[in-house]
Amino acid sequence: MKQSIENFKGVIPAAISVFDKDERPDEAGTRAFVRHMMSYDIGGLYITGSTGESFLMNSEERKRQVEIVMDEVNGALPVVVHIGAMSTRESIALAEHAQSVGAAGISSVPPFYFRYTQDQIFGYYRDIAGSTDLPLIVYNVPLAGLLTVDMIKRLAEIDNVKGVKYTGTALYEVTQIRDACKEGFQIYGGCDELGSSNIALGVDGIIGTFYNVIQDLYLRIWDAVKRSDVKEAAELQRKALHVISIGVESGSMMACVKVWLRAAGIPAGYARRPFSNFSEDEERHLIQRLMEVDENENIGLDIVTKIREG
Repeated sequence: MKQSIENFKGVIPAAISVFDKDERPDEAGTRAFVRHMMSYDIGGLYITGSTGESFLMNSEERKRQVEIVMDEVNGALPVVVHIGAMSTRESIALAEHAQSVGAAGISSVPPFYFRYTQDQIFGYYRDIAGSTDLPLIVYNVPLAGLLTVDMIKRLAEIDNVKGVKYTGTALYEVTQIRDACKEGFQIYGGCDELGSSNIALGVDGIIGTFYNVIQDLYLRIWDAVKRSDVKEAAELQRKALHVISIGVESGSMMACVKVWLRAAGIPAGYARRPFSNFSEDEERHLIQRLMEVDENENIGLDIVTKIREG
């Protein structure tokens, strides 16, 4: 059964990609990881994005990753495929492939590296949106260059552009986007650090890196906000920030996330160069820090329970 983008809501992990120690894609590990993610009440998967190290993969690897995830999910969750690439031509090829395997939607960062004009950025999105029947979610992220509210409004007028993944920190713009764009335009909060605030502003979902690891905590945050329990939501978000800070301060966030997952018995593999991985001593330190935060803050993270049961 093909899932609709309308069901792409709630807590949505920006999924990792699993590579072995030699940086080769690991199909068995990917399937096991996806099954683990599906054991939670997540709202979907966002794959081959920044967290998925997509720009460190070639096109064939990206396509195969999508095929494996789609096969393992088997219609149980909506999957949105990030298809952003250096050229419009390659992005279109990835979009066409995503449609062929039944993705619920596609997403893309704006074209980057070169100093593209606003009209060229608009043209990029117009071209990839028109290449398939899939709904497109614009990806507004500092790594590739933030889009203005006016540009997002302009993009929202393109057929098939159905939403935005907003990874900016100026939260007042979330309300501006909602007011400026057509009814039904979907907004996804992209900053893990601002999860509770984004939910309170009425986003359709939150998409983030750390939902690979502490999705249980963010599901509690989502529930607290929806129950209008502001105090609980703020406290849980504060606890999440302690976990996030460990990953950010590690200097290799994707590798840190994978260290924690592997420690819990979940095949997550290793980061691909030029990201660095950690020595055994560094890994033990990162695991210990996570466990200490969980204990000191009385969080009760599922991943820590799995590590302790290890």
